[in-house]
Amino acid sequence: MGRTLGLVRAVYIACVSCMGSFAFAFDTGIISGVLTLASFQRDFGYSAAQKTNVNSNAVSILQGGAFFGCFFIWPITAYLGRKGGLIVSAIVFTIGTILQLINSGSLGSFYAGRVIAGLGIGGATVLIPVFAAEMSPKHIRGKLGACFQLFFALGVMVAYWVTYAVAKDQSSSTKQWQIALGLQLLSSTLLLFGMLTVPESARWLAKQGKTDKARESLKWVRGGDETPELQAEFVEILAGIEEESRVKENFTLKELLLPANRYRIFIAITIQLCAQLTGNTSLAYYANQIFSSVGAGNSASLVTGFFGLVKVVGVLIFQLLILDKIGGRRAPFMIGAFAMGSFMLIIACLVATHPPSSSTTGGVSSAGIAAIIMTYAEAFSFNMSWGPLTWLYLGEIFSSRTRDVGVAVGAASQWLFNFVMSQMTPHALDNIGWRTFLMFAIFNYAVVFYSWLFLRETSGHSLEEMEHIFGGNNPEAKTVETVQAVEVEKRAEDTEVKS
Repeated sequence: MGRTLGLVRAVYIACVSCMGSFAFAFDTGIISGVLTLASFQRDFGYSAAQKTNVNSNAVSILQGGAFFGCFFIWPITAYLGRKGGLIVSAIVFTIGTILQLINSGSLGSFYAGRVIAGLGIGGATVLIPVFAAEMSPKHIRGKLGACFQLFFALGVMVAYWVTYAVAKDQSSSTKQWQIALGLQLLSSTLLLFGMLTVPESARWLAKQGKTDKARESLKWVRGGDETPELQAEFVEILAGIEEESRVKENFTLKELLLPANRYRIFIAITIQLCAQLTGNTSLAYYANQIFSSVGAGNSASLVTGFFGLVKVVGVLIFQLLILDKIGGRRAPFMIGAFAMGSFMLIIACLVATHPPSSSTTGGVSSAGIAAIIMTYAEAFSFNMSWGPLTWLYLGEIFSSRTRDVGVAVGAASQWLFNFVMSQMTPHALDNIGWRTFLMFAIFNYAVVFYSWLFLRETSGHSLEEMEHIFGGNNPEAKTVETVQAVEVEKRAEDTEVKS
């Protein structure tokens, strides 16, 4: 009974914490539809000429807030813990959402709400994987960790269908866009109150020296029974914390300039850039506008709803059938980028040769249907490769000594490049039209070569082997271990000379 209860509680913790991922994804999907609603445009009083700027600002300004949220959350979680940090993130996101719901007629007020919500989202997305990993049993840690991407895909899908529902069933009034945006409060509320029902991370408590509370926390999440397995895991946690403290002793940022670490920091930044250059994030944010541009017409919201469903199916198939079973890491990266490039190229050709009609009464043309199918295929390819793999790869390549800094650099890079692409995409659609898809096709083909030249296979290797994999085969290459050995030898020589 205790083992079953422990499994249920572990799954519950993962699902509750991943409501933060769902909230981020719901915002990603819902803003795409809200910005197309005539009621929203009328209430905030901007002209058709200003529409492109408003679209890019409304989306990208949240990314800017999330970028800073990644950094602001660390001192908060250091003081309040993982659980406390997620509660603060949920509260901040809720405040930001409420500000967005006020029909002030001022875009400035709406933008302020977007920035504040972004701070909450940025903090939550950093803490969710950490909290879930620290509370999950070893044998299902990978599957529970993958819930982050699954809940993200689910959030986007639900948002798209909400957009379709309010556009179809609600009159063009203030209530229309407020319902769509207001449903974000459901996910942040579930995150907030869900966190109040679970204990703090046992590992974080142990690091603070609160061993009794840490033991109680671990006991709760493992089902409440005092078993030999529980005792062994708790001893392992304490030993791991002690080892981590030893490994990180005297760590300085100068170590990131060592060749092996320099290369991994380069990967952490560029892999996030490449994930954005695939164009999939742009598709997620501006799905309604993009489907209109390929000829969906009045059916854009409905087509976007099925677009979200395709994403969920892609993530599930990859996690259940492909991850760690077929192709390692590099092959899915390369195959996924090649497939996305090919689909983007086909979309560009279709839209260039068969421009969508400005009429909204003629239905979707055959070329439009083909372009929509290709867009679905592109999203499916992303969620079978770069979507779930990017963060997994980022977490694997760093040693224990540099993992916190490396992952933080990767997270900040993701939000920065997300911001850039969010600003760029609506202007590209307005100014270069079908060439936007050609641009993404070229980017994807370049990403194939990037993956082949720079990414190294990590599947089947332990985290301890990464120092050798990224340090190269040069026996004289400097690694953390060699630097530490030199420092120890130097201190020994200095001591001998003084004596």
